[in-house]
Amino acid sequence: MNRRSNAGRHAIAAVLATSVLATAHATPGIKVLSEAPNDGPIKYTVKMASKNFGNEQETRTIRSGQTDDFTWQGSAPSGAQPVPDGCPQVGSVPRSAEGMAVRQVQIRFAPVVADNGVANVQISFRAYAPKGTSKVTVGGKTLQCPADNHVSQIVRFSMPTSTGSKKTVTLDDGTQLTVTASRK
Repeated sequence: MNRRSNAGRHAIAAVLATSVLATAHATPGIKVLSEAPNDGPIKYTVKMASKNFGNEQETRTIRSGQTDDFTWQGSAPSGAQPVPDGCPQVGSVPRSAEGMAVRQVQIRFAPVVADNGVANVQISFRAYAPKGTSKVTVGGKTLQCPADNHVSQIVRFSMPTSTGSKKTVTLDDGTQLTVTASRK
């Protein structure tokens, strides 16, 4: 009887072990997905300090992989300057509703956040500011056209995205852009 009861116990144990193993293989593993801040929105502040284009600041909230375009526009540092329609490349001069040349900065901000929380950032920077006037002869007429000061540059850098992280880049013309990250 001992042999039979031992054999019975072993048979029951084998059946239980097989069913436990089958259950373990049949059930998919549990994967804990944290609500990692890398997946969520990040508040970025872009601050510009420029001798040529002024000082501006903008705060936006976007997610990794998105792009954000913003434009800063204001009066020219040297005051309002009319832009005659006959000036060369008049279409590329940012103007107010009154036809005056204005200072304009356009930024496209594009961060991609890696799993480790570090953002690879690309900033496209375009800026224009009239800087006095110059005499231009067009079709026999002499016009006072704005002498322009413009910059177009793309910068790429990496920065952590933890709250309070900050990165400053200097553009070719000396303009400084400081990006600060904050988790929501």
